[in-house]
Amino acid sequence: MIRKNLHIIILLFTVQSLFAQVTFKTVVSKNQLGLNERLRIEFSIDKQGADDFTPPNFNNFKVLAGPSQSSSFSSINGKTSYKLTYIYIIQPSVKGTFTISSASITYEGQIIKSNTVRIRVTDAIEIPEDPDDPRYVASQNIHLVAEVSNLNPYVGESISVVYKLYVNISKVNVQNTREVESPSFNGFWNQNIEVKKWVAKNGSYKGQPHRFVIVKKMVLIPHKAGRLTIDPMEMEITAGVPIGRRDFFGNMLMNDVNFTSTSGKKIINVKELPYQNKPANFTGAVGDYDFTVTASKTELNANESSQIKVEISGTGNLKLVKLPGIETPKELEIYEPEHKENITTTLGGLKGKVYDQYAIVPQYRGKFKIPEVSFSYFNPKEEKYHTINTNPIILNALQGKILNEEVSTSSNKKMVISNENDIRYIQLKTIFVSNEKKSDFYDSNLFYILMILPLLSIPLGIFIGKKKKQRDSDVIGNKRRKADKLARKYLSQAKKKLGKKEAFYIALEKALHNYLKSKLHVETSDISKERIAEILQDKKVDSQTIDEFKTVIENCDYARYAPSTNVMMKQEYEKAKEVIAKIDKQL
Repeated sequence: MIRKNLHIIILLFTVQSLFAQVTFKTVVSKNQLGLNERLRIEFSIDKQGADDFTPPNFNNFKVLAGPSQSSSFSSINGKTSYKLTYIYIIQPSVKGTFTISSASITYEGQIIKSNTVRIRVTDAIEIPEDPDDPRYVASQNIHLVAEVSNLNPYVGESISVVYKLYVNISKVNVQNTREVESPSFNGFWNQNIEVKKWVAKNGSYKGQPHRFVIVKKMVLIPHKAGRLTIDPMEMEITAGVPIGRRDFFGNMLMNDVNFTSTSGKKIINVKELPYQNKPANFTGAVGDYDFTVTASKTELNANESSQIKVEISGTGNLKLVKLPGIETPKELEIYEPEHKENITTTLGGLKGKVYDQYAIVPQYRGKFKIPEVSFSYFNPKEEKYHTINTNPIILNALQGKILNEEVSTSSNKKMVISNENDIRYIQLKTIFVSNEKKSDFYDSNLFYILMILPLLSIPLGIFIGKKKKQRDSDVIGNKRRKADKLARKYLSQAKKKLGKKEAFYIALEKALHNYLKSKLHVETSDISKERIAEILQDKKVDSQTIDEFKTVIENCDYARYAPSTNVMMKQEYEKAKEVIAKIDKQL
């Protein structure tokens, strides 16, 4: 029995000593760094078979790359060594002194934790102008540039922004890139043109030969005049800088560095469209357009319809153009138009066509005229307005009722046929009913009920008064009820204002704001896109729904200055209802 216990004790000591030999540690490239510097952090274990690695929570840091893995194995004089490393590249987001907590990993069923590390973050540092500093060399030979096609466009005129990455390949090479900050385009309608593949081309930067690739292409349409700013795009770049030595095989050795390149701000001075010679029917179309109104057929049989197509084609702000309507005689039945678009986005602007197609059915036989339709647009290259007038369309209905016969028939007199049954409802006998009162009101049941009713209303009034007092003292509840009532009011007002652009979008925006005041207990002074996003995130609303809500708010602001169709307004109204329903469900 003693020998058995001794064996168990020896086995336990052996297992404990085996685990004591496992090393899992955290190593950082530096313990003090500037706010704009990067930190390399490694988590290493020296035993094979470890898995389920869990990194620490990098509070106050953002992960730029990782985790990447590396492993090494060596055997010298019969002694083996092994190392598995998980690597991250992180950057601090705020200044201060922080502790990065332990990572954990599982080895033979046991959870092992690494050591913690303490990091001090100081102010952002300037890259020294040292020609031997790899970061300085990389920053001087890699440039992110935003090229704008027109810095002084008109309102509604399409411009393009092309983001290019220039590299002096004789002094540095790019190993990896990552977009860390997307540009913002406040005051512009914008459309991204997908860059499917980066293709390197020869070019020059400040007179020096460089290779460049196009990383992003955008088409912008300003919707208001004045000084507008395109915020910079930022890109995290990993570059290799030669250190002047070669390896055994003759390959140049590189020093890898990480730095951020920015395209810088761009100022766009947007010109107001000229007032002189502006046509009365101009609705904001800017570009180079053609305009047609055509009929699928002009001669119709009974119950046949003709498709009238109102089409605009060309290049410009096509998605923002409002199509003119058509007028028809009252003898033609006209249905709601079907709206269709066939548009491609190019650096020169939106190109293609948009059209409304009406179905028209004649109610009578005859010829009916659909009057001419006019369309006006502004050509920014010529800097003048153009008006296109179409020819009137004559529809010839070959069958059906003749309009004049129908009118004359309706005015013909008809013979009145006498019938003795027509006077059968004349009353020939009467029944006398006395008006003498059967009983006096005084001392009646109704008299006593009316006497007691005021007494019964006293406790009811006291109860209602208490409830009203409680309700009046509930300040927060009253604010919520008032905001909720206003939200319903304005949403209904928005629906009533469909077709009236500015009034509709004002009512819709007010409804959204008052909904927030009702549900999130915020005041009017706190309503901003940033504050809304912050509060909704605290309420556990998912980011997609938050983005949709912000988009609806932005569209309300934008649409006041841009042309908008009834179809677009209905879409915005339905989108607002959908977003409110999503937020309500998640709250």
